[in-house]
Amino acid sequence: MEELPASPADRHSTPVDGVDVLGALSPSRAGDFLTCPLLYRFRTVDRLPEPPSPDAVRGTLVHKVLEDIFELPAPERTPERAQELLEPSWEQICATEPELRALFGAEGPALAPWLASCRSVLERYFTLEDPRRLEPAERELYVETLLDSRLLLRGFIDRVDVAPDGAIRLVDYKTGKAPGPDYEAKALFQMKFYALVVWRARGVMPAMLQLIYLGSGEILRYVPDEQDLRATERKVEAVWRAIREAGETGDWRPNRSRLCAWCAHQAICPAYGGTPPPLPVVAEERVLVEPVQPSSD
Repeated sequence: MEELPASPADRHSTPVDGVDVLGALSPSRAGDFLTCPLLYRFRTVDRLPEPPSPDAVRGTLVHKVLEDIFELPAPERTPERAQELLEPSWEQICATEPELRALFGAEGPALAPWLASCRSVLERYFTLEDPRRLEPAERELYVETLLDSRLLLRGFIDRVDVAPDGAIRLVDYKTGKAPGPDYEAKALFQMKFYALVVWRARGVMPAMLQLIYLGSGEILRYVPDEQDLRATERKVEAVWRAIREAGETGDWRPNRSRLCAWCAHQAICPAYGGTPPPLPVVAEERVLVEPVQPSSD
């Protein structure tokens, strides 16, 4: 049988002893299935490669700088120091993923304007928060919990802040623009998923969920409660049941929407006249064990 590649989550995950775990699910992959079951299949079952985009790599770079800036003493967490971290962080990323340089041409003629766009995003961050006044308890925190249904929930949270009174705030950076009112619920699903994991794992209800949209300079805040998170748990388990049913029947239906414009798999999507590849032999195993990557939105 083909060996499945390890994911960052696998390196952090705690073995669950004595429990027949149904499977593992992250908010990103749950979101994929809700957006388009066929997209979930392409990413999680087929593991089809997706070419990196400048927008996605910008997210990775900005996330790294915002993580690393908190390694500095508080007085040094300034816009100027963030800008100084940018190019060294880019070189570190390229050292592990050298193929990313090809995004900007053989000689890198497009690199300067792209780095300038990254600088603009970082500048906008400092209009929303002052990191000199923050001391995050955790950054890029891997979290997991096993529900009573034996479904393992897991993922990476960009930042966890803990107030002196113990109140927990979960923070996620987005380098895109804030969603319109019709899409806020979808954006908050990821944060409610993380809040559910923290609540189940630590027994503490997060006091605040915060999405920082660096593309438009806006902050979306939400105060969860127990009713919210129980509803999120029911939704997550319903998504998992639908994923298992699709895995058993092979019925991974495309869901055509405006998000298709950003999909890397249009050429093989039936909604656009394409033909998906045959399902891999390990399809069922891949439904159960999905790779989880740190967020870089």
